[in-house]
Amino acid sequence: MLRNLLVAFFFVTSLPQFQLRDTQGGLHTPAEWAKQKAVVLFFITTDCPVGNSYVPEMNRLREAYGARGVGFYAVQADPTVANDVVARYARDYRYSFPLLLDPTQILVRHANAAITPQAAILAPDGKVVYLGPIDNRVEDFGKSRPQATEAYVRLVLDSMLSGKGVIFGTHKSIGCSITRVKQ
Repeated sequence: MLRNLLVAFFFVTSLPQFQLRDTQGGLHTPAEWAKQKAVVLFFITTDCPVGNSYVPEMNRLREAYGARGVGFYAVQADPTVANDVVARYARDYRYSFPLLLDPTQILVRHANAAITPQAAILAPDGKVVYLGPIDNRVEDFGKSRPQATEAYVRLVLDSMLSGKGVIFGTHKSIGCSITRVKQ
């Protein structure tokens, strides 16, 4: 089980200013996120089977923590996929929270996300306090447990919401690589 390994506010970059649309046309900004106790970003792509297998767990996390002041957003990490394809994907997979279109990968760069699915948890000021897998269900490519034995996102959120500080450990994310676009 994950223990208090390190209080992790070592990611020091504040959230850059942005305005991002979701797949339904809603506009999202850092001001919206500052009102939350934490924000969870799930970096996804429409064609990653590992990420697609995690959508039900992402929805369960939002159901468990959304009413407790935690905001949830999926971030389409591949800006080359057409917006209508991403919107259809969000409907087909039944995301219960906004799926953001990140055409310049501003959130990918801010969190330093490299894999989908990967979760980033942000403090109200926008600092990334966790970046890694949602849990340990997927052990390696083609190898997974029937159920996770360690729920990393839940552990970090529970710690943040209880005021005990952030529990952080380094965990390898398994999934599909995020290709960065040139700026």
